Amino acid sequence: MAGVRTNSGKNLSREWNIPVRHALYHKDGTWYEPLERFPGALFDTEGFVLYPTRESFERCPHLSIGEKVNVPGGIASIPGYIKVKK
Repeated sequence: MAGVRTNSGKNLSREWNIPVRHALYHKDGTWYEPLERFPGALFDTEGFVLYPTRESFERCPHLSIGEKVNVPGGIASIPGYIKVKK
């Protein structure tokens, strides 16, 4: 059973004025599809992590990238996470 959609990366990138070509969202910041276009960003309910290039995304030691992207501590635990005040 699919979860309830609470937001989207596209909405947050527009709302927070983050200029990216690919924006993905997960409410807990722990599970994403892989980014395909760059610059790209992973968003959660409170902030985001920006990846300017494919290489910066693929080499990030805090991500487990396979068919899906697993972020064990959530993106808020990644150095460079930007918290956006609401």
